[in-house]
Parts: sequence; C-alpha cells; structure tokens
Amino acid sequence: MVKKWSIVYYKTRSNKSPVFDFIQSFDIKTRARIVDTLDILKEFGINFNLPYSKKLTGIDIWEIRILGKNNLRILYIAMANKSFLLLHGFRKKKNRTDRYEIETALKRLKEYKSRRSGVAI
Repeated sequence: MVKKWSIVYYKTRSNKSPVFDFIQSFDIKTRARIVDTLDILKEFGINFNLPYSKKLTGIDIWEIRILGKNNLRILYIAMANKSFLLLHGFRKKKNRTDRYEIETALKRLKEYKSRRSGVAI
C-alpha cells in the first residue's frame, strides 16, 4: 500500500500553531474548503499543481491557493518523509504576494530547522 502524504503544522517554541489558528479563524464553510484543499494535497502529494498550488519564484516554498471571496494562501514546503510543513497562512490582497508574507514563512522554516537539528541555519 502506498503511503499518503501527511500534513505537519509549524509550531512556535511555545507550541502554538499559527497556521492552524489561521484556519480556525474562518467560518465553517471556509474551513471546509481549506480542509478539502489540504485533503487534495495529501492525496496528490508533489503532483499537486495549479489551480490549487504554485511554487513561489526563487525559493523552495510553495503556496496553496484557496480561491474565492477570501483569496487565501498557505505557504508550505515538502519534506523528505512524505509530509508537508505548513508554515504561514494569510489573505492575499494584491496580485503579488507581499514580501512580508514570504519572510514570515522563511523565518519560521529557519526556526523549525534549527530546532530539528539543534543548530542555527
């Protein structure tokens, strides 16, 4: 049996999950759309592409695209153990992703890796 991909939520040092909290901040209908999209990500793994997912230019971070009135994005990376690490969620308000949103994801990724290896990157 082929192992499905799994979802890992980034957690801060104080064990809070900003992406999970972001998802929980929406009404039940929007949360259901997000969960459905995450289920598709788990099913298709790295073959998950447009219109649901897109690689950000110049970095190894991808964005999950939940289109509609909210225009939500969740930034993530694929890890070696067939899991996706969800780093940051936000509402996209412009055509381009704000640098702040990308920097937040990169900062969380760096912090996550430093905790896993015990060494700052």
